Amino acid sequence: MRKRESGFTLIELLIVVAIIGIIAAIAIPNLLNAIDRSKQKRTMADIRSIGTACEEYAIDNNFYPVSTSRAALTATGVVTVALQNGYIKVVPLQDGWNWPIEYGTPTGGTGYTIVSPGKDGPPAAALAQIQTNNFNCEIAFMQGQFIEYPQGIQT
Repeated sequence: MRKRESGFTLIELLIVVAIIGIIAAIAIPNLLNAIDRSKQKRTMADIRSIGTACEEYAIDNNFYPVSTSRAALTATGVVTVALQNGYIKVVPLQDGWNWPIEYGTPTGGTGYTIVSPGKDGPPAAALAQIQTNNFNCEIAFMQGQFIEYPQGIQT
């Protein structure tokens, strides 16, 4: 009598590896999309928080925190210090992709714009003011509402 060896054949192992590869090929892009979507939602929440603090500041002072030009928020900047003086505990300085959040006001502090560059980096000088479907597009908040923001399926 011959003793039978137990174990997997090479064909069985190759089939299992192929199945795992197919599942990974389907799951990884969905995971990366979910990660970018969460960064985008965090950025929108941070921008909305800054906007709320600006509105509260304007109620008390009759003008928004003044910035001479649209520039990145910094920890010791005039806008950040003004908002942390009773309007928001910590001003978010970076978006979900670790790019600086920019803030600007027109002359006289009659309005404000808060911009995140999105996944691809520094924003353009002019804002498109549209709904976007790409993680690379800017997210812009002006006068209490989003003027350029993600909508629908992201690519």
